[in-house]
Amino acid sequence: MRVGSFEPGKTVAIYGHLEESRDLGGLKFLIIRDIKGRLQVVVNKAKSPKEVIKIVDDITRESVVKVVGTVKEDKRAPGGVEIEPTSIEVISKAETPLPIDVSGKTETNLDLRLDWRFLDLRRPETAAIFKIQSKVGRAVRDFFDEKGFYEIHTSKIVSQATEGGANVFPIIYFKKPAYLAQSPQFYKQMMIAAGFEKVWEIGPVFRAEPHHTPRHICEYISIDLEMGYINDHQDVMNVIEELMTYVLQRISKEAAEELNILEKEIRVPSRPFPRVTMKEAYEILEQRGLHVERGKDLDATGERELGKAILERFGHEFVFLTEFPWSVAQFYHMRKSDDPNYTNRADLIYKGMEICTLAQREHRYEILRSQIKEKGLNPEDFKFYLDFFRFGVPPHGGGALGLERIVMQMLDLKNIREAVLLPRTPERLTP
Repeated sequence: MRVGSFEPGKTVAIYGHLEESRDLGGLKFLIIRDIKGRLQVVVNKAKSPKEVIKIVDDITRESVVKVVGTVKEDKRAPGGVEIEPTSIEVISKAETPLPIDVSGKTETNLDLRLDWRFLDLRRPETAAIFKIQSKVGRAVRDFFDEKGFYEIHTSKIVSQATEGGANVFPIIYFKKPAYLAQSPQFYKQMMIAAGFEKVWEIGPVFRAEPHHTPRHICEYISIDLEMGYINDHQDVMNVIEELMTYVLQRISKEAAEELNILEKEIRVPSRPFPRVTMKEAYEILEQRGLHVERGKDLDATGERELGKAILERFGHEFVFLTEFPWSVAQFYHMRKSDDPNYTNRADLIYKGMEICTLAQREHRYEILRSQIKEKGLNPEDFKFYLDFFRFGVPPHGGGALGLERIVMQMLDLKNIREAVLLPRTPERLTP
């Protein structure tokens, strides 16, 4: 039986790690922990079996133990019950001293915690983050299933850079050059060309970007979607704001225990989310005394200040930043029909950080070829992609959200690596 709810008077067997051991007069208190929680075991040195008394004096912290005993009611104990043991067995003894403090009573820097990630995950606070992340993934899957999206699984080994840039990880594929996928972008659009109309995927993407910031990593989990027969990018924005509202509602209800451990409260947003154009964003930031370079994307400071401005003005943690300049758009983004210097692209900013990029795609073959050239690229390098548009493709659009950034912002984490099980950065390749 796992640590959980037990009926007083019953004999039970529990398994878990020894989190803490302390003496109090003639009593010895053990705290046993598993993934579900903690349970107190009380050894009475005057009454407990001699074998039990001998074993408890030698158990090291974080050893895995099996305890058999009787459940007793005690409101002072974790969960309101404790166990009086008849036998204790050390299944796996932990070495001492521990490389990091699992109890959390002593602060350990993040790099050392990541070096010993498997031990760090025993900390209730760290475990709570990844339990919530799991529930976010489940909620995302349920949402897309309810909306009639087909889940797809695309290749992560590709022959060309999706974004047309240099920030890719090259690999050798049977003596041929290849790359780790930056995005499933082309394959999502392929599925729309194939007639699937609504698709989504959750999986890893790779960016060879030498960033050293609290918001960037080289490998992350991307939540991608693509939709056919849209009117414009507003249709994609509507789905994404519905998705985020749904996810936060689910987490606020289903992760109450984890949120309590982290001392966090989820604000479920109202709809529609505020929307500002890039031109409006430039003006807002200039009014707040921030220097911005018009025609350029916002940097981290700009996103953060825009988030503050929207929160002050609308009381909202989300804002869609719309109508990006063509100069910072990808070649496959559709330009605005009334102003080709701007595009039908938007970013979703959550608590001052971009968590999603979306756009209407250019589906007209000749215009797409022209835009590839305009971006300084060779259409012949994108023949596989361009072929999609030679045989009839509906108007379509989509976006991608970073799972780790969603969790980071939801829980107000200081560093995205706290929301990544095994972070990959320019300096970190292990564990």
